[in-house]
Formats: sequence, structure tokens, C-alpha cells
Amino acid sequence: MAVAAINPVAATPVDAQANDALSRLPTQTLNQDDFLKLVVAQMTSQDPLNPQKDTEFIAQMAQFTSLEQTKTMSSNLAQMRSQQEFLQASATLGRNVTLQDRNGNVTTGVVTAIDVNAGTPQIVVNGQPHDMTDVVSIEAASGRYAVNKQKL
Repeated sequence: MAVAAINPVAATPVDAQANDALSRLPTQTLNQDDFLKLVVAQMTSQDPLNPQKDTEFIAQMAQFTSLEQTKTMSSNLAQMRSQQEFLQASATLGRNVTLQDRNGNVTTGVVTAIDVNAGTPQIVVNGQPHDMTDVVSIEAASGRYAVNKQKL
């Protein structure tokens, strides 16, 4: 028979107490408004005889601004990458492609549709969705070209 650990102060099982504490933790992240509120609170509650240097506040603000800009840029790059992947997939519509999956199986057929799976476009060949990374060659109007643009 297993005995559960008991917190002697609260007389509750330790596991239940830990789960209860975790459920009360906020999952919210801080934004720029929260940061400014913290800076104002820090400035109003500092010791007037030994104030914090204003350069420290400016440095904190610059770091926070830099972080916000980095997050925005990362989000924009991810969006651009997703759009680029969709454009690449749509450029294959109606074209004959050769695919090789991770297992080495080769498939040839016409791209009939584009499916989006978890935000990633997939080309549909012979009724089956395939990742763009599986494309080995695409048949162009003037001949057949490999993915690395060398004429076959």
C-alpha cells in the first residue's frame, strides 16, 4: 500500500497541493504596458535620498523595445515564409512532378490541388498529399528540370 506524502502544515497531500498551486499560476505574458506600469511603480517607490539612475531605466526600456521588435520581426518572417511556401506549391499546379518520399518511393504525376496541413502547404499528386520537400523534378513547358534547375 502506497502512502502519500502529507504537508504537515496544511494536512493535505503534497501532490494535490502542488497541482493546486500550479493551477493558480497566471499564464499571461508581460507586454509593453505592463513594463511601463512596473517602471512607474519602481520610480514612485524608490528612496528619494538614493534614487535609481535614469540611465538604468532608459537601458531597461531599450532592452524591452528591442525584445518587442525582435518578436515582431520573427512573427513577420514566419508569415513571409508561410506565404512563400504556398506560392511555391501553387506554382506546381497542373505540372507534372516527380516525388521521392523519405522511404525512397518515387511517384510521378500531375499536381491537381494544394492542401494546407497545420499551416504547411502540400501538393496533391495522384490523390495523395506530399510535402514540397519530396519534389525531385518539375516538368516545365520547354522540358524537364530538376529542382536544382539543371536540365535533365
